[in-house]
Amino acid sequence: MISTRTRIAATVAGLAAVGATTVGAVSATAAPAGGKNTIQTSHLSIAAASKGAQAALDAATKAGQHVSVAVVDRDGNTVLTLRGDGAGPQSYSSAQQKAFTAVSWNAKTSELAGRLQQTPTLKDIDGTLFLAGAVPVTAGTTPIAAIGVAGAPSGAQDESFAQAGVDALGK
Repeated sequence: MISTRTRIAATVAGLAAVGATTVGAVSATAAPAGGKNTIQTSHLSIAAASKGAQAALDAATKAGQHVSVAVVDRDGNTVLTLRGDGAGPQSYSSAQQKAFTAVSWNAKTSELAGRLQQTPTLKDIDGTLFLAGAVPVTAGTTPIAAIGVAGAPSGAQDESFAQAGVDALGK
């Protein structure tokens, strides 16, 4: 049985597109692999996930902020989490939920927060957090991961740190 997160991610992935370069992905589009009953997808490599997460944490540290950073894969599963020195206890799960939300809708969570006014029930989907602070990682227009950050005084700061992590993947 497919998990709820996987179904949500698969259903809503095409609703919004945000461009970002990435490392460690060959192709993100589903392609036939070994027959009509299987597909092949791409995910961010662990090396790329580590690079992006560390870049996000470094940006926050440079700004004097104590945050947690989470990287989730295309299916919303946590690949890794870094809890920065002094980060609040709530930041760990918030970073994961923000990243899950960004990859599910392939949009920055700051953009998604605005959608709640039109569709307030989106916030009722388990595991989501519609607060600024996460950015999807894409191959072309297809999401393959997301970086979420939580713990800075504002979501805009969290999101700028997440963006720094995504940007590091193109270098």
